[in-house]
Amino acid sequence: MKIWTSEHIFSHPWETVTQAVWRKYPNPHNPAVVGTDVIERRVVGGVLHTHRLISSRWGLPTWAQTILGSDRVCYGYEHSEVNPEERTMTMRTRNLTFSSTVSMDEHLVYSPDPADTEKTILRQETIITVKGVPLTSYMEGYLINSISSNSFKGREALEFVISKINKEVEEIISTYKRSTTEMFSNTKSSIGEITESALRSVDDISTAAKKSVDGLSDAAMKSIDDISTVAKKGIDSFTQPPTSMPRI
Repeated sequence: MKIWTSEHIFSHPWETVTQAVWRKYPNPHNPAVVGTDVIERRVVGGVLHTHRLISSRWGLPTWAQTILGSDRVCYGYEHSEVNPEERTMTMRTRNLTFSSTVSMDEHLVYSPDPADTEKTILRQETIITVKGVPLTSYMEGYLINSISSNSFKGREALEFVISKINKEVEEIISTYKRSTTEMFSNTKSSIGEITESALRSVDDISTAAKKSVDGLSDAAMKSIDDISTVAKKGIDSFTQPPTSMPRI
């Protein structure tokens, strides 16, 4: 049995790193993993539990294929727990292929860096046990070295996905800003059109009112003149002496 451990710090928040874990494969930086399939997923007590089947190629050398069998797609069983309250993501993986000969138990924990909450620590441990075949210790050493090499590829793969996520976020923000700018521009234009229309309506109302007032004033003046003329005629006819006196 051999044990391999490592610790790595990602310069990204825990939420970003754990989101990238779900989107890690397929990935050009770690082509050994060819597929992931979710078997079961449920939430218990606020903790997300996920069971997945991992398909990968071990890339066994010829001598290892002679002992274990031909190189082919191998399968592993993964169980993960995500606790958003404690901000921890725990993953445990065990191989199904070659399990009667080789046992590979992997344990990963993602958690915020106590020294900087904007960073994430990955603690990883793998236990390898080979039994029932020749060159047991040699094969265990080979698999440990292979895991160590692939761990760097896995970190590069995760950084690759994180960069994609950050780019997507930037595009969303940029789209939001453009949409907001266009909305304000359209709103401003609409308000300007409404204001201009309102001002035109006010002018039209003022003009119409002025015309109405002028018309009423003219009519009133004419009426006053007519009344004055009639009154004057009445007064004149009353005060003017008759032209001839009637005979008695």
